[in-house]
Amino acid sequence: MATVNFSVPDEVKRAFNETFNGRNKSAVIASLMREAVEREHRRRESHEAVRRIVERRRRAPVVGDREIRAARIEGRP
Repeated sequence: MATVNFSVPDEVKRAFNETFNGRNKSAVIASLMREAVEREHRRRESHEAVRRIVERRRRAPVVGDREIRAARIEGRP
């Protein structure tokens, strides 16, 4: 196990200690850190997905109204 030291505002420390009184605070912190890592991974994946979508749209051919209308009509009975 690693030991980690963080500086936090006094009011955050007080609120944390009051909220998690009687609990293993190291376990609580470890759980919160895991959640933060997972959230950041999801944020990065989401950002990358958006970037790929925007890039595909940027490369997509521009289609005019005439072509759209023709595609709608094509194949209709």
